[in-house]
Amino acid sequence: MNWEKVAEKIVAFIREYVDRNGANGAVLGLSGGIDSACVGFLCKRALGEEKVLALIMPEKGVTSAEDIKDALDVCKILNINCKIIDISPVVASISGIIRSGYGICSSEAGNTSSLILDPAFRKTAYANIKPRIRMILSYFYANSMNRIVVGTGNKSEFMVGYFTKYGDGGCDILPIGDLYKTEVLQLAKHLGIPEKIILKKPSAGLWVGQTDEDEMGISYAKLDRILMLLENKIPAEDIPELAGVDDKDVEKVMIMVKRSAHKRMMPRIPSVRHLI
Repeated sequence: MNWEKVAEKIVAFIREYVDRNGANGAVLGLSGGIDSACVGFLCKRALGEEKVLALIMPEKGVTSAEDIKDALDVCKILNINCKIIDISPVVASISGIIRSGYGICSSEAGNTSSLILDPAFRKTAYANIKPRIRMILSYFYANSMNRIVVGTGNKSEFMVGYFTKYGDGGCDILPIGDLYKTEVLQLAKHLGIPEKIILKKPSAGLWVGQTDEDEMGISYAKLDRILMLLENKIPAEDIPELAGVDDKDVEKVMIMVKRSAHKRMMPRIPSVRHLI
């Protein structure tokens, strides 16, 4: 793949979208990871340093000092404006509301004993609060500055739904949304992203020690090989041999794609016009 042509295409896409919508620039979240670094480099190239604002939104006790430093280093390299916003107070406030059960009632006034929260789902639901807070902050600055919110998700995450609906999935454009994670690595090398960031284990930073591959239960290398073959309509039964993976890996990925379909759609609307 000609990575310079890929970069030029994405840069033109960003510039055209901003111009067509009469926006003054872009706002993006910088995590210190490879995806957001790539998008930052591409936005700066498309719009110029004055029209790009990077938001670094750590959580105390969860976001590492290394990630914050790496995000700041990207801002320094690009000479773009950045703002660090600690989301910990907001997370704590929402957590307190959840624990108190404020605003929740059942058929028996004030009795919440009938509300059963599955621990397995509750952990994910709690973790998803954080990217949704970051989405709110991103849109606050974008709206206040007449800018667009630029998402940093890649194609691997998008296809299997490894993003938070109305969280990091809440954005106006996804510049690297047609590149698999393993392809983003190649683009990053071409763009001159610091090697330290390229070699870092991918993590959504949802909790201490969390990594993407551990949470998904599959490496990006395997995931991308499977997804590429699925995208090219290769029969599922042929994929294990072609991709060098196990049957269970293919089944796992297909389930992830199916279960996350709702994340890739606008809200569904029932058709009732013919009844009126």
